[in-house]
Amino acid sequence: MILQDTIVALATPSGVGAISVIRLSGEQAIVIADSCFKSVMKKKTLLAQATHTIHLGHIVNEGNIVDEVLVSIFKNPRSYTGENVVEISCHGSVFIQQEIIQLFLNKGCRMANNGEFTMRAFLNGKMDLSQAEAVADVIASNSAASHQMAIQQMRGGITNELKELRIQLLDFAALIELELDFSGEDVEFADRTKFKQLVAKISFVLKRLIDSFAFGNAMKNGIPVAIIGEPNVGKSTLLNALLNEERAIVSEIAGTTRDAIEDEIIIDGVAFRFIDTAGIRKTEDVVENIGIKIAYKKAANAQLILFLIDASKAQKSITAIQKQIDTIHTKFPNKRLLTIGNKVDKLSTTELDNLKAEIPSLLPLIAKQKVGIDELKHELTSLVNTGALSNNETIVTNSRHFEALSNALESIMEVQNGIDLGITTDLFSIDIRECLRYLGDITGEYNLDKDILGHIFGNFCIGK
Repeated sequence: MILQDTIVALATPSGVGAISVIRLSGEQAIVIADSCFKSVMKKKTLLAQATHTIHLGHIVNEGNIVDEVLVSIFKNPRSYTGENVVEISCHGSVFIQQEIIQLFLNKGCRMANNGEFTMRAFLNGKMDLSQAEAVADVIASNSAASHQMAIQQMRGGITNELKELRIQLLDFAALIELELDFSGEDVEFADRTKFKQLVAKISFVLKRLIDSFAFGNAMKNGIPVAIIGEPNVGKSTLLNALLNEERAIVSEIAGTTRDAIEDEIIIDGVAFRFIDTAGIRKTEDVVENIGIKIAYKKAANAQLILFLIDASKAQKSITAIQKQIDTIHTKFPNKRLLTIGNKVDKLSTTELDNLKAEIPSLLPLIAKQKVGIDELKHELTSLVNTGALSNNETIVTNSRHFEALSNALESIMEVQNGIDLGITTDLFSIDIRECLRYLGDITGEYNLDKDILGHIFGNFCIGK
């Protein structure tokens, strides 16, 4: 990337629409736009106009009108990128889009790379790196929960969380470095008691942020919910009922589902990714056994497990079902488990009451008739702890941030150990610098490798 270039790209989705927006950014953005623009008001030029103004006119090419447009001007540094920015709202014809972009390319622009507008915003100090990454998350958000987390991050959530602690750690680091300069005089400039308190506070905050990643990543990508149980208990029927479409093949033949089938729905603003798995049983069928292994793997990776039983047959095998529930708890510890009794329409009221008494946590439903599905959805959302979202807490959703926080915690724990063991200042000062570097990696306050920046912004769409 040559950051001195003036870049251009389509900022709205490609294809036909009512309107399209074409964005330019760079020192010559207004000059280039002005050379192709004829205002409806005679003698009006874009160069003479104030920042944050909109102007009606025509884009012309060698005297020929290409389209009637609205041109928005944002002069540096008061723009998204911190450079001169022009946004042209034109009609959404693909032909018009291409004509206008090609015209600007002929006038000296070059096509923007993926995420180059946001990269320039970061490099020009309009946002830190964590906020820049959150822009992509806002665009990609597909639920209220993922949108809320992305907005919180874009407003500087993790930056604000760490900023004050990092400043305090920098102050102590400076005092520690000063001690090294006077190492021969046996003096201490850094109060060790206050320093230990700060290290403990940083460790606590880092652990909390690290622990939030599992929840945040699931909320961002959809909470995985594995539907498991024996063959023909209605797992595929339940998936179809939840999705309200015929997503999985339903058959009276046991073992129809051989592979995992996944799909996603949003319930009360939270995305759930349901996984229908092969029926779990002992079988000699090689392919079915592969499907059963996949079922166990999906359950191991899921956050929630729905254990489905055939309620019409459950009375005869209560002990076996309770043993299966115990096995699931043992095999998948710390997983949230919901036991569902399907086909309860085949039970009398007394039989159903007896079954609930034997399995108190049982949720009854009739998947085929979609009876009890709303209750199941309500139960699912109640199992997801959205308190952190409601309280607007900082939730880590970015794997790069998670890795940097983990490394920072490891370094700060080494500092803690060094203080406890009474090792010399020059040894644990290295760990202090390491911790500061990892925290700086999150916001981009340290010089990141250009390949890392290229990877981060390369995942953005062109035009953003």
